[in-house]
Amino acid sequence: MAELPLMPKATAVWLIDNTTLTFEQIAEFCGLHPLEVKGIADEDVAKGIKGIDPIATGQLTREQIEEAEKDPSLKLEMAKAKHEVPHVKQKKTPRYTPVSKRQDKPDAIYWLLRNHPELTDADIIRLIGTTKATIAKIRERGHWNSQNIKAVDPVTLGLCSQIELDFAVARAARRKPSRAKKAAETLKPVAETTANLGAEAPQAEAAQEADTLTEERPSDDVAHDNEAERHGGEEQE
Repeated sequence: MAELPLMPKATAVWLIDNTTLTFEQIAEFCGLHPLEVKGIADEDVAKGIKGIDPIATGQLTREQIEEAEKDPSLKLEMAKAKHEVPHVKQKKTPRYTPVSKRQDKPDAIYWLLRNHPELTDADIIRLIGTTKATIAKIRERGHWNSQNIKAVDPVTLGLCSQIELDFAVARAARRKPSRAKKAAETLKPVAETTANLGAEAPQAEAAQEADTLTEERPSDDVAHDNEAERHGGEEQE
């Protein structure tokens, strides 16, 4: 997306008054429609707006404007900044709700708790702009106005858009399978592992006993043969 001037209409006013650029060139640079630029030139649009010099603000150079005036097919581009401005990370602020709609928050929270239990408190806070304490009171029916709270769609109340609600619900639905998978990967319960050990123990003992009998059997046979030979020798004598 092309970078636009800080005040597009004010910049367009200055370019119309001080240059011979075409409406299309001004419209493309300022991010406006050519008909809107024509309306500014006819003073039907942006009446009373004072023009801002894009050269003084460093958004255009005089050379660029002169070249574009000579060639109507040439597009104006934002001039490179002389000084690099460091990126400032904006702090997240609580969602603002107009005073006239704040009384509708409990109804919206109750609707979300009833119809979308998969949403976490953090999701509801982002959607409605409330607090964890309020959500807990409404969930436990401990709110001071619990008797009058009714489940009303927050989109209908104007507290959030349908796109925001759908996005939050879809994100919560994607979290569900991962939680189930994580639970499946945990260790088995003690009762289950103990039961398996109890079932396997007799089998192990039986196998060990069979091995013992197999190992002892040859020595028994040798003793039996020796005794038979001794009895046979006595009978011959």
